[in-house]
Amino acid sequence: MQQKREHFGSRFAVIAAMVGSAVGLGNIWRFPYILGEYGGAAFILVYIAASLILALPIFYAESIIGRRSRSDTFGAMRKLAPGTPWRWAGLVTIVSPMLVLSYYSVVGGWSVEYLFKSLSFSFTDVPAEEIPGFFGHFISSPWQPILTHTAFMAAVVFIVLGGVSKGIEKFSKPAMPALFILIVAIAVYSLTLPGAWAGVTYLVKPDFSRLTADACAAALGQAFFSMSLGVGAILTYSSYVKREENLMVSGVGTAVCDLLFALIAAFAVIPSVFAAGLQPSGGPSLVFETLPYIFHRMGEGLPLVSTLVSAVFFITILAAALSSAISMLEVGVAFLSDERGFKRRNATLLLGFLCWAVGVLCSLSFGPLSGFHILGNSIFDFLDHLCSDWLMPLGGLIFTLFVGWKMSRADVRDEFTNGGTVNVKLFNAVYFLMRFVAPVGILVVFVTNLVM
Repeated sequence: MQQKREHFGSRFAVIAAMVGSAVGLGNIWRFPYILGEYGGAAFILVYIAASLILALPIFYAESIIGRRSRSDTFGAMRKLAPGTPWRWAGLVTIVSPMLVLSYYSVVGGWSVEYLFKSLSFSFTDVPAEEIPGFFGHFISSPWQPILTHTAFMAAVVFIVLGGVSKGIEKFSKPAMPALFILIVAIAVYSLTLPGAWAGVTYLVKPDFSRLTADACAAALGQAFFSMSLGVGAILTYSSYVKREENLMVSGVGTAVCDLLFALIAAFAVIPSVFAAGLQPSGGPSLVFETLPYIFHRMGEGLPLVSTLVSAVFFITILAAALSSAISMLEVGVAFLSDERGFKRRNATLLLGFLCWAVGVLCSLSFGPLSGFHILGNSIFDFLDHLCSDWLMPLGGLIFTLFVGWKMSRADVRDEFTNGGTVNVKLFNAVYFLMRFVAPVGILVVFVTNLVM
């Protein structure tokens, strides 16, 4: 029996929650190192185009399904296409966010550990050359990463237990403005460092010779990962949006804020890397190995400054990780509440435990289980590639095909324009992108992932 559905209290609450779902580790942890691997400014241009032309239409597709159905991803397909196999397609987008959250929480736990190290002066009381080794020693430990993973997951569960208004909205409304202030502060500090201008040049002067098919596919995949598309998070949040809210405004607001945050994060990380004389192509460990080393060197003789900057940076990462993690857990909670009649408390605790358990295996894949591989990948890397390269694009394809080819044009228009009262002139262009451009873009991602 479906329980009474909550709503977000205001337009600001809607945008704050949507932006919170989009802005996360994909912006601060993932974007700078992928940007470093694929050549800087040219990659940024493709990423911006992918976000606006491909990711935004998928965002609208999820939003239309969610608000139209007032249900979870499985129930949405069942309600809008009764008696068809579409509901089973919706089930895919319930499994994928739970898998993403499992390994995502491990990385969130890393930010907990590094925040603690910052506040305890661990990065200032040792020679700078020893700092990069902290990360490898930490993640290979059997217990420390599990403890921080547990702490992060407990925080996610605590917020989601509060529900839409008293949990998700209460966290998102103050957290999102604070998050932008913190990342801007870090970027300003980074840009004032001697030698930082080389990093700025790297970010604004395109080198199109490095723009390969692989780089373009990575930009498309990053747009997916960054905006939390294809996992049902936007669909689920949209099911809590009131009828009078303007979907066009919430979508543009989310996309712009997500892009802005990613670019500011790049200007916070890359110039400081150049200032330290290091290479930006440091891979996934760039944030956790390189930046504490940089903060130490930049604060030599001023340990309090180094500690403050480092702590602010990892607080930012932690807040961003939490904002996305709660949206992923909410997808499964909505499913169990809507379709199986679970109380929110029971659904949250059950799914939180299951994600935590899988996350423990992901964490151990850097230590005791490092020799165990699935298709040549560690457990962590296997889940990351499975979700980022396949399940998330598959979810996006499902949503765009459903809105563009299964739902009637009249119903899509009615939902997007609030019954013909807003965005009427823009509807045809958005509908074309959802129906034709977005599916083709997703298929390009699939093909590239197969051949690369």
